Amino acid sequence: MADESAVTVYGNTAISDLHNKKSKNGFSVKVGLAQMLRGGAIVQVTNVDQAKIAESAGACCVIVSEPSRSGSGISRMLDPAVIKQIQQSVAVPVMAKARVGHFVEAQILEAIGVDYIDENELIAVADEDNFINKHNFRIPFLCGCRDLGEGLRRVREGAAMIRTQGDQSGSGDIVETVRNVREVMGKIRVLTNMDEDEVFTFAKELRAPYDILAQTKQMGRLPVVHFASGGIVTPADAALMMQLGCDGVFVGSEVFDSCDPYKRVRAIVEAVRNYNDAHILAKASSGLSDAVIRSSSELNDAITGLNLDENSGGNY
Repeated sequence: MADESAVTVYGNTAISDLHNKKSKNGFSVKVGLAQMLRGGAIVQVTNVDQAKIAESAGACCVIVSEPSRSGSGISRMLDPAVIKQIQQSVAVPVMAKARVGHFVEAQILEAIGVDYIDENELIAVADEDNFINKHNFRIPFLCGCRDLGEGLRRVREGAAMIRTQGDQSGSGDIVETVRNVREVMGKIRVLTNMDEDEVFTFAKELRAPYDILAQTKQMGRLPVVHFASGGIVTPADAALMMQLGCDGVFVGSEVFDSCDPYKRVRAIVEAVRNYNDAHILAKASSGLSDAVIRSSSELNDAITGLNLDENSGGNY
C-alpha cells in the first residue's frame, strides 16, 4: 500500500508532511503552494484599482484589507463581495485576512475561494488564547511572528508561511522589522551550530515544538516560506530584507499615497528580484521622491546622468 504521507522538497532538503486525515490538502501541499510566492512582493490593496496597479507592476500576490481607520473601530474580515470583485479583476493570487482564532471567518474565506488566508493579529483578536487549527483547511495560512519560537509554534498549528513583522502603522519605519528579522535569523544560526542533545533545552527556552525545531536545524532556515512585513516602502528596504535572508516582502497600502504608485511598486518588485545588484537597485530607487523630480524629462535626465556601469565606483 502506498505511503499516504508526503514530502515537500525545499531547495536541497525536505520537510516531512504533518499529515492530518481531516485535511483535504496535506501540509506539504500547502507549503508547496506558499513556495510559489518566493522571491516576490505581496502588496496590500483596499480596492480593485489598487489591485490592478499591483498586478501590472509585477506583484506576486495581493492581500486585501479594509482601508485604514482613524478611529478606534474593530477591524474584521473584509466584505466577501469586495474580495470576490478583486478576485475577478486580477489574475494573481489573492490573500485575505481573518482575525486570530476566528475559524468561521476562515471558513468563509475558504468558501469564496481565496488563495491564501492571513491569520492576522494586527487587525484584531477574536480568541485571546487559541489560534485557528489550520490543518483543518485546504488552503495555505500565513501567520506573523516576532521571534523564532513564535514562528515555529505557528508552523506546528499548520501555518504554511511565516511573516516576520515590524511596525504596521504605515509610518515607513523599518527598524522594528529589521530587529525582528535579525532575531529570527540569529537564533537559527545559533541552532545550526548546536549539538543534537542541546536542541531539547533550546526548544524549551524558545517554547517551540522540538520536531519543527529539529527540522529547522537540519535545513538551516525556517521550514516554510519566510516573508518580512512592516515599514517596507522603498526598493532599498525590500533589498535589505532579502539580504537578511527573507524569501520576499509585504508592501503596505501606503505606497498608493505616492504620486506614481505603479512606479514605486514596480521599483520594489525589481529590488526583490535583484537584491544583490547595487546598480539595478540604484536605478530602481531613482526618481521615486515626489518632491525631488517632478517631470518625466527631468527623471530621464537624472537616470541617464547616473554612472552605473560595472567599472564605475567612487574613489575611497
